[in-house]
Amino acid sequence: MKKNGNAVSSKAFTATAPRVAVAIMAAGKGTRLKSQLPKVLHEVGGKPLLAHVIAAATRVVPPNDVFAVIGHEADRVRSAVAHTGVNFVLQAAQRGTGHALMVAQPALSSYDHVIVLSGDAPQITPQTIARLLNFHLDEQAAMTLLSADLDHPTGYGRVLRKSPRSAEVQAIIEEKSASPAQKRIREINAGFYVFAVPQLFSHIQKLSTANPHGEYYLTDMAEVLRKARERVVAWKTENSAEVLGANTRVELSFIDYQMRMRKCHELMAEGVTIFYPATCVIDNDVEIAPDTVIEPFVQILGRTRVGTACRIRSYSVIRDSEIADGVLIRPGCILEEARIGPSAVLGPYSHLRPGSDIGEGAHVGNFVETKKIKLGKGSKANHLTYLGDAEIGAGVNIGAGTITCNYDGVAKHTTVIGDGVFIGSDSTLVAPVRVGKGAYVGAASCITEDVPEDALAVGRARQVVKERWAREKRAARKPTTEAEKPPS
Repeated sequence: MKKNGNAVSSKAFTATAPRVAVAIMAAGKGTRLKSQLPKVLHEVGGKPLLAHVIAAATRVVPPNDVFAVIGHEADRVRSAVAHTGVNFVLQAAQRGTGHALMVAQPALSSYDHVIVLSGDAPQITPQTIARLLNFHLDEQAAMTLLSADLDHPTGYGRVLRKSPRSAEVQAIIEEKSASPAQKRIREINAGFYVFAVPQLFSHIQKLSTANPHGEYYLTDMAEVLRKARERVVAWKTENSAEVLGANTRVELSFIDYQMRMRKCHELMAEGVTIFYPATCVIDNDVEIAPDTVIEPFVQILGRTRVGTACRIRSYSVIRDSEIADGVLIRPGCILEEARIGPSAVLGPYSHLRPGSDIGEGAHVGNFVETKKIKLGKGSKANHLTYLGDAEIGAGVNIGAGTITCNYDGVAKHTTVIGDGVFIGSDSTLVAPVRVGKGAYVGAASCITEDVPEDALAVGRARQVVKERWAREKRAARKPTTEAEKPPS
């Protein structure tokens, strides 16, 4: 078990540390979201709800000790988070959270304790999970629940303690069963638990489905264990936001806003300038170095890494890209799975598709699209150009309107352009083709054969001029409208 947050209390140990598992409830449909997408796959902060919970859990215990209990659209959920390395338990018939642990009993029975997390509460932190576990171990409890004080607790089960200062829980009262006085209690059951595994599975079969939904509720284990004279306690988190679940689109939006604002605040505390952070969309896993400036209405998504002293101007969208120090990204650029070298300049309105590798000090300008290319140090493609499947050397000038014709209808082919090449405007380079170091390609050329080093290649028809041809053509054509008559 990892020691994250507070150190695990020494009184929790005998000869060896206890074996701890995490079970994440992720089987539900989320009918209030009115979506065909499984509830736990709806995104906040740039990744699925479940992925956030897994990330927190795997900082407390290793991934092979984490079990996601899945049911609705199980294959889809498994596929979305398979890369995390956690285990999956199938709850084929979803009969409540208590039933989820009944189904998971074979996987969990060899552990000493199990932490139960909700797959739709993405703001839970590893520090809180660790502190909840430590409290449970220190209290030598059969069940420990996480609680929080809410200003508006309506709809949540209220925690009734034996006394105001007691850790022990007398009861959990659901909203519909609460008296007016109990409804004024602000401490709520957050739906996160730690159980001592032997006590849990010795008594879990005592859960009843005698409720309006006919389900086994894990909340009821508090009453079951207390009747069995087992110790049930509660630990209250100071940050109530981290226990909030996402049951509606409005709640999803609110949680997403909270996470993104928190991310912006963290970045600004580390030396990043973000103008009007409420207008920016910055995913949770993004990294940005100090002295970088983010202008309004920028999106930085996925696992993007941004170096120091960059400037990203408004309306740019960047996903899963690496941006080195001192890069200027002008307005309206789109980058996806691209790598940008130091002091490069992009835009405005450049589109860098996956596999674009832009060298130090290179320029990719107005309405230029790149895909699977390497653009060398100091090279420039400033205007209205498509560069795909190309290896371009250093100090190359790509004229406006140039196209690398990389697709023959069946397969993609590569264009290679050596150092110091000058490509004239409106040229088409039909791959596979190679332009040697220091060569020139005349404007409007169609290049279908390799060009040697230091050569000039011109691939266009010779210009023909026919004097008075246009005048004679107009004279031979009888005007049909007043507008077509020549001026007098």
